Amino acid sequence: MSRRQRAVTAAAAGRGRDSFGFANMMHQVLTESAARPRALFSVASILLTCILVYGVADTLRFLPLSNSFSSFPSIFPSSALDNDSLQVSEENRLETVLNNAAMQDRTVILTTLNEAWAAPDSVIDLFLESFRIGDGTRKLLNHLVIIALDQKAFERCLTLHRHCFALITDGVDFHQEAYFMTPQYLKMMWKRIDFLRTVLEMGYNFIFTDADIMWFRDPFPRFYQDADFQVACDHFLGSPDDVQNRPNGGFNHVKSNNRSIEFYRFWYASRETYPGYHDQDVLNIIKFDPSIMDIGLKIKFLDTAYFGGLCEPSEDFNVVCTMHANCCYGLNSKLNDLRIMLQDWKYFLSLPLTLKKSAIFSWTVPENCSLDSLHHYDSTRMSL
Repeated sequence: MSRRQRAVTAAAAGRGRDSFGFANMMHQVLTESAARPRALFSVASILLTCILVYGVADTLRFLPLSNSFSSFPSIFPSSALDNDSLQVSEENRLETVLNNAAMQDRTVILTTLNEAWAAPDSVIDLFLESFRIGDGTRKLLNHLVIIALDQKAFERCLTLHRHCFALITDGVDFHQEAYFMTPQYLKMMWKRIDFLRTVLEMGYNFIFTDADIMWFRDPFPRFYQDADFQVACDHFLGSPDDVQNRPNGGFNHVKSNNRSIEFYRFWYASRETYPGYHDQDVLNIIKFDPSIMDIGLKIKFLDTAYFGGLCEPSEDFNVVCTMHANCCYGLNSKLNDLRIMLQDWKYFLSLPLTLKKSAIFSWTVPENCSLDSLHHYDSTRMSL
């Protein structure tokens, strides 16, 4: 190999050297080659190839990752994610979101969102508005994490709120309204239970709230300090310890410990024992299971006086914390009654203190929603 070729090869291999030294070397080679015109074309071709390879390699280092991984992460573990480093990356991403939103005791508020509920003037807007106008609830928005179930919901979340996480399921499309008890609805409900188990395993306590629950007052003073798992009710019988209460999985406060983690694993596994039932029906069954006692889980059922809904509304505006648009089928019916609910609350806030303390004020909902889900619960329990 001639001295010129060795110089060219050394220049091409010297990608670790600084660009100034590389430029000087090319200048020297070209200067020497000027005296030998026949070899200049060959040398220039080699130099051009080296420069192109160097440039392409350098450019590839800075190409952005696919949006499917960089801006729209999925839950872990997933059968589609065989790369261990990718799973760790997703876990770190969720850890970052939760840590940024967590209270000092590692408690976060979680809700899920799909495209149907994320549309402008839909459920998510009413949900966030309730936090802004509630009594002591605005500050809680700092601890709310919205779990988006599809790309559109994630994009809308980013325009509305600080803490968003994208949770996708391979081969499942959650973007449309999931009608009650359809296969799509069941997949979405069970995906939620599995995700909440993940949050507990990461050491975070949480309040899970459906987005069709209006937050009118800070609920923390109404929680039981000694409970591992406390859940709102469609129908409350008077005692927080009565397992005959009818729980609603749309609102619960859970502490992260070995008992709650084991309970969520048992709850999720029970979907195979009772196929075709959603998480709330299964909860109504397994709450009697001896395994709950073996786990040692401390359960409390929340009074509808504080955590009400359309199934059983809170009667006193002075103590109500949340109101759920349960016992309601269809998005349009739900939106109608949620808007009325917010108007009722705003009207209550406008009253003078003396009238607020009176017992004459009541909700004007349900209007378009129905109470048929109570019959559904009774028929489900009887069939089982």
